[in-house]
Amino acid sequence: MIHHLNCASFAPRLVGPMVAHVLLVERPDGLLLVDSGFGTADLADSIRLGRAFKAVMRPVLRPAETALAQVEELGFRADDVTDIVLTHLDLDHAGGVSDFPAATVHVYDAELDAARHPQGMEHGRYLEVQWKDARFATHHAEGDDWFGFESVTVLGDDVLMVPLHGHSRGHALVAVRDPDVPEGWQLHAGDSYFHRGDMTDPPTTPRVLRVVQKVLAQDDAVRVANQARLRELVQAGHPELRIFSAHDPVELEAFAPTAPA
Repeated sequence: MIHHLNCASFAPRLVGPMVAHVLLVERPDGLLLVDSGFGTADLADSIRLGRAFKAVMRPVLRPAETALAQVEELGFRADDVTDIVLTHLDLDHAGGVSDFPAATVHVYDAELDAARHPQGMEHGRYLEVQWKDARFATHHAEGDDWFGFESVTVLGDDVLMVPLHGHSRGHALVAVRDPDVPEGWQLHAGDSYFHRGDMTDPPTTPRVLRVVQKVLAQDDAVRVANQARLRELVQAGHPELRIFSAHDPVELEAFAPTAPA
């Protein structure tokens, strides 16, 4: 079973509401999170999120929205989460890691290297205190062909990591087998796009979000190219693939009708 959670809410000016779309996947050997939103420590000491981030993103910081609170609300314990797969280590994606100390945290090696050795604007996107005690399993972006993407990393036959670099050095799309669709997959595209309009042809993304994506990109040319490849996949109309980004509340609403508060 796959649960779609909102693990952080934002109210940035000129953009409208945004969410942190997180997956909680029930697997035979335990629970798996895809991304983690903010953690309890972020809410207890929100100053550490940084003045600039808080001013721009205007996070709402509801305790009930942490992944830990929602895992427990579903009747599970923190130690039931055995694995966390991160699309990337940005502070609004990795904050919940510290709430699940028993979990193995999966990232691409390039992303962990960027977080540990940030350069230039990367200093503002990573918050080491969120994950400094985590037990990481790093993966390298090489593997087999999958729907036209030449490299994937398999975490089992039900979870794949697909490199979609550009937003950050080691950004990934995470694909999870969809139990409700024959041969289906749910694709968490992280921040490879911000708005559902990025996936239309031609794109209909609000201008301000187009600018934000460009400003935040570690390598914008790579980001644009990978986003175009993802758009082509969406436009090809594969019924077995359900694709969504990390921050679009309408996409989250399609999976979890009451999630974006």
